[in-house]
Amino acid sequence: MSSEVAISVKDLSKCYQIYAKPQDRLKQMLFRRRRYYNEAWAVRDVSFEVKRGETVGIIGRNGSGKSTILQMICGTLNPTGGQITTNGRIAALLELGSGFNPEFTGRENVYLAASLYGLSRDEITRRFDRIAQFADIGDYIDQPVRTYSSGMYVRLAFAVIAHVDADILVVDEALAVGDAVFTQKCMRFIREFKKNGTLLFVSHDMGSVINLCERAVWMHQGQLRESGHSKDIAEEYLQYTLQEVYGEEAKLEGLRQPASIDNHSSDRAPEIEATQAAVVEYPSNFQTQNNLSAANGWKSGAGEIVSVRLSRLSGEDGEVLKGGEVVRMSIRAVLHKDFTQPILGFLVRDRLGQDLFGENTLPFSDSNPCTGEAGETIEGHFVFRLPMLPNGQYVVMSSLADGDQHNHVQHHWMHDALVINVSSSKVRWGLVGVPFEAVTLVKTP
Repeated sequence: MSSEVAISVKDLSKCYQIYAKPQDRLKQMLFRRRRYYNEAWAVRDVSFEVKRGETVGIIGRNGSGKSTILQMICGTLNPTGGQITTNGRIAALLELGSGFNPEFTGRENVYLAASLYGLSRDEITRRFDRIAQFADIGDYIDQPVRTYSSGMYVRLAFAVIAHVDADILVVDEALAVGDAVFTQKCMRFIREFKKNGTLLFVSHDMGSVINLCERAVWMHQGQLRESGHSKDIAEEYLQYTLQEVYGEEAKLEGLRQPASIDNHSSDRAPEIEATQAAVVEYPSNFQTQNNLSAANGWKSGAGEIVSVRLSRLSGEDGEVLKGGEVVRMSIRAVLHKDFTQPILGFLVRDRLGQDLFGENTLPFSDSNPCTGEAGETIEGHFVFRLPMLPNGQYVVMSSLADGDQHNHVQHHWMHDALVINVSSSKVRWGLVGVPFEAVTLVKTP
């Protein structure tokens, strides 16, 4: 295997033998020529590579084989067939409680778990204070871990893998049980780890996959369904899962061809040349470009969005919008079938796919019920103050749905309906700029 490859998986398979009766196990041992079990393939003929320094997400429904693959890569589960090759030390956070003895204290489990990663007792002792500080579970460090909550379990487990100098980090969905403060601490560590290490990440949170991962592998019923750019795969997976929920109620048709397998390049939204700030005193300038013809997503045929527009509320002409002024987002749609309660909405996302802000028409229609008939055109208007954003490109997702907040069908979903290019002169920190009224520095007695 090339030294540039951290993980190589070739024709990997895992089959479990399912026996109808306990005595069938004994019969199988005595009479090997006959088969007394049924085969259940958790993973079958899966192949992919993860390069050094790359971050790859594995997505799929429960039971698709994601966790089984991770366990085989980490060596805690033996494959039925295929080959796994890894370069470097692997640290893993798999299912809750793996690698810990529930009767041992947290302190004892730190020494146990770290020793399994190859650290000597002296090395663990030198790092113990940092591990305990990272976990931040206080005096519970000297209590048996069977008394821990699920969140405390994850805190201690992640603290250990964060301090074993791993080359490859494997993280299952375990972070979902942590509190917000600790999750942010873990994310800061993961982002720092990504600078030099290799990350294999399993999650049902598509925002995290798009944010953290360059590539994604989509597992379905134990087989690799697709792999490619994380944003493309996450979008297709979202469409697939919604189609599973809707069943025959609505047939969602993709707006473009599926992403090519292992194709790192993809049809991105068109690049726009940054417009220089027309008025320098404004913190951020926005230029928009309609992208409906190239937008990815799906539609059911019940209706379609025909226009998405961001404009100045005053009605003044001009291509450049300014951060801080009041603007209107307008979404127009044509209905091809009757709607009981049409909903129009949008989300503004950054280049990593993170949702920054958005709204839909439910707050209006809940108090002002309205229906839609086939052939009618509807338009949603959203008036808000444009935030100050850092330099870069942003996209607007727009959607047309029918129903209410708890039960609705997305009939038209466009991921990149509008492209916003921001030229900022003052916004430097964070995702969204805040217009400070004053900044001072004084000496106090």
